[in-house]
Amino acid sequence: MIKVYGIKNCDSVKKALSFFKKHNLEYELHDFKTDPVSCDRVSFWLKEIDIKTLFNSRSTTYRNLRLKAMNLDEAAQQEWLCKENLLIKRPVVEFNKKIIVGFNEENFKGVFL
Repeated sequence: MIKVYGIKNCDSVKKALSFFKKHNLEYELHDFKTDPVSCDRVSFWLKEIDIKTLFNSRSTTYRNLRLKAMNLDEAAQQEWLCKENLLIKRPVVEFNKKIIVGFNEENFKGVFL
């Protein structure tokens, strides 16, 4: 089963879900707003991918929280990901023990088709 983490109104998440529907691939959506991810899940992802890949320093949430001025190290970034899921780049897709962050159609074709 493909697990997709993100928020329903995110353009990248919409593109990923559209890709899965178009190719008749079963998926399960975990919406950060209604079903926040735990620190354990964030730590699990960070065993497979780099924090720079997961931490969205270009998000509105990042700007609103004024995190740039805090000059966060990786440990602090991980703490923020745990308490503020909207700082996570979207979508995060779990499939066959792989973690894929963001939507790239060519990458998705290579992994899922």
